[in-house]
Amino acid sequence: MKIDNSSFQRVEEFKYLRTALTNQNSIQKEIKSRLKSVNACYYSVQSLLTSSLLSKNLNINIYRTTMLPVVLYGCETWSLTLRKKRRLRVFENRALRRIIGPRRDERTRERSKLHNEVLNNQYSSPNIFRVIT
Repeated sequence: MKIDNSSFQRVEEFKYLRTALTNQNSIQKEIKSRLKSVNACYYSVQSLLTSSLLSKNLNINIYRTTMLPVVLYGCETWSLTLRKKRRLRVFENRALRRIIGPRRDERTRERSKLHNEVLNNQYSSPNIFRVIT
């Protein structure tokens, strides 16, 4: 039986089990899609995360249980470059800054930016790369 190859179409990309697959095996679009999804997830729970009624530890637990799995779905198959690692790290730092909030000086009560080192010290869980590896 002979198959006519002219009737087949070349597929550039498609979604399978909510994962974007491309013929170039690029995960750039997948990471972009994941970050888009987690932004939607963040805005759906934003009122909880910015509430002063909940502790920072509880807000971090909400982040770990609702937002982090959205980003990390299918990460076992990713081969990360430095650019993609940086993009994921920027996402994580931005999300944690939103949750933890600005740092205040005790004496002057002035707000200052929360630097990455301080942010990592306050976030006791392993960072996003350790979770992926």
